[in-house]
Amino acid sequence: SQLSIKDLHFDGVPMRIYQPRKPSASKRRGVVFIHGGCGIFGSIRSYERICRYIARKSDSVVVSVGYHLAPEHKYPAQTLECLTATVHFLRTAETHGVDPARVIVCGDSVGGTFTACVCQELVHRTDIPKIRAQVLIYPFLQALNFNLPSHQKNAATAFLSRERTVHFILKYLNKDCSLKEPILAGSHVPESINLKYRKWINPDLILDMFKLGYKPPLPTLFLPQVHEEVQELFEPRVSPLLAEDAVVCGLPDTCIVTCEHDVLRDEGLLYKKRLEDNNVHVTWHHVEKGFHG
Repeated sequence: SQLSIKDLHFDGVPMRIYQPRKPSASKRRGVVFIHGGCGIFGSIRSYERICRYIARKSDSVVVSVGYHLAPEHKYPAQTLECLTATVHFLRTAETHGVDPARVIVCGDSVGGTFTACVCQELVHRTDIPKIRAQVLIYPFLQALNFNLPSHQKNAATAFLSRERTVHFILKYLNKDCSLKEPILAGSHVPESINLKYRKWINPDLILDMFKLGYKPPLPTLFLPQVHEEVQELFEPRVSPLLAEDAVVCGLPDTCIVTCEHDVLRDEGLLYKKRLEDNNVHVTWHHVEKGFHG
């Protein structure tokens, strides 16, 4: 009763818009919400209660993006549709009673990945208003190292285990799931790439309090044929942590949520450090008893 809810299409992308019914003296804030589900499941409908809650509690206009799912819609269709929807909303914000200078993008899990990608792709755009902030809720941010402390600690955690994480990535990219074991071992990454990105993806960058019981993995044999099969894993659209500093330094204010019992915890911690190193303002919430999903 407090919200007006409409289904729309922005440039061909399904959207659901939640607008508070109560009149506002000024333009409202806007939230582009991108749902999780590994890019292969989840929907506007499954995130209905969350979007209603955000719209009511923050008195904001929320737009939920119904991007088409993989593998039927091949990567990177999902990121591109989220980008299309965000650009369209920024351009038409005022028609929905929204201040275009006060729009944030928000997502959980792979929705956090897509949020990070959208914000990275918009850094150098001058034809649309700037994103005010990004909210990344336990995002997936890199596919190079699956042996970080949080991967080891939460390897067998319910819902999103270490093994299922890689399985879902391969399903999302429409790859053969037999590649899972060599990727878990790190055999898909040549030494040159490991050296290049060690400054950003490295257990040494994680606070000691998060490394209790961590054991550095043994060196693994590089398998060129596996590397060739999964080139997409090294693209910022899959691994936003690999974006160059010239992009990262232009990102908006950021809120990162991490959970202690989550294989993806350390990716949020590493991105937090990268953003701070590039003078981006970061708010960090760590949920001690939280888990993925």
